[in-house]
Amino acid sequence: MLAAMPPSPSKPRNGGESHIRDPLRNRVRDRADACPGALRLHRADDGGLARLRLPTGVLTAPQVAALADAADRLGDGRIGVTSRGNLDLRGLPDDCGLALAELLGAAGLLPSAAHERVRNMVVSPLSGLDGRGFGDAGAWARSLDALLCARAWTTGLSGRFLFAVDDGRGDVAGLGGDVTLVAEPDGRALVRIGGLAWRVAPDDAPTAALAAAEGFLAVAREAGTGAWRVAELPDGAPLEEAVTERLATAGVAAARVVAHAADGAEALPGAAGVPPVAAPPEPGLVGDRAVSVVAPLGRVTSGQFRALAAGSGDEVRVTPWRGFVVAGLAGRAEAEERLAALADAGYLTRPGSPWLAVSACTGRPGCGKALADVRTDARPLQDAALRGLPAHWSGCERRCGHPQGDWVDVRATGDGTYDITVRAARRDNDDAQAQR
Repeated sequence: MLAAMPPSPSKPRNGGESHIRDPLRNRVRDRADACPGALRLHRADDGGLARLRLPTGVLTAPQVAALADAADRLGDGRIGVTSRGNLDLRGLPDDCGLALAELLGAAGLLPSAAHERVRNMVVSPLSGLDGRGFGDAGAWARSLDALLCARAWTTGLSGRFLFAVDDGRGDVAGLGGDVTLVAEPDGRALVRIGGLAWRVAPDDAPTAALAAAEGFLAVAREAGTGAWRVAELPDGAPLEEAVTERLATAGVAAARVVAHAADGAEALPGAAGVPPVAAPPEPGLVGDRAVSVVAPLGRVTSGQFRALAAGSGDEVRVTPWRGFVVAGLAGRAEAEERLAALADAGYLTRPGSPWLAVSACTGRPGCGKALADVRTDARPLQDAALRGLPAHWSGCERRCGHPQGDWVDVRATGDGTYDITVRAARRDNDDAQAQR
């Protein structure tokens, strides 16, 4: 049976419909966040699921090998890449917690057991590699991660609270971060939270981001609604006052930025300094010493994962578009050889592949809520009107891992067909914060 065939007719339904989620503002959370981590496993139908946060988005060659070993020894032999650039291990037994913690700790991937679920960051993956951008996003991310792990209060953030660190090219600034750092052409930095923005000195950017998160946490606790993310704060929450106070306490000189100058405030064109969202890194060569590849449907075998780091000095950057950038190569010849090897390993290595626009949730048999084996069914859509938009195949109405922006929703119905709907991104700042 061709379960992946779209419903008849195959025209998209409800074209241009707004965001699929209910409004988050004024939501009351009556339970703790159960988002999985490396040490807190989620029980799925195919075994335990561990999620490893990579705050800087960077893995060394030994860390790649360690994760591949963990997948082979403890899991199902595969590694998943999420839309936040995190890595998933699946099929884990109930009693693997200690062995997994020891393996990850020895590889330097667990600097703080207490903080491992709150180290959520997306970072410009091409920063420093292609001559674009205005700041060192990697350096900011490393400093911010160290600050997160050094503060006891940060464990109060949910496992879904997200920092975005953008080197100014605009690639991750539009990915729905709760707190976003953006490098500016004049050398300064912009820190954004909930439609608010402040300019700070570049050296103060990580401290400012942490202060913004602390302001959110204080407001969320006072509201008593159990908010996990900024978009869930109730109307009228005093977020600006809370962040301003904590920036001052941290000793950060910050200039409040608004869309239009008023009362001496600094003017900023556009909505809170949101740069145009750039396309994900295209597969192929990145300069002469790096390559970019994409994992089809965001899941690879341990062997494919090991192929990323064939040299001891390789640096593997995980992207929030379910791909990898391999840097630190000796020159163009080695980069071309590595790209060819990764193509042979099954990665998408050339622009233009229709599979670049296809993603999927876990589906059956791993997820008990799924109505279909969507990873087997998923394929590029043939309707010419839908080409050019990312298509996300989902096994249920939760649509886990769906893209940001405009996308095609391909959802299993349970009767062997899929509903197809074009989803249009909501354009205001609150929607950019929507939980994923």
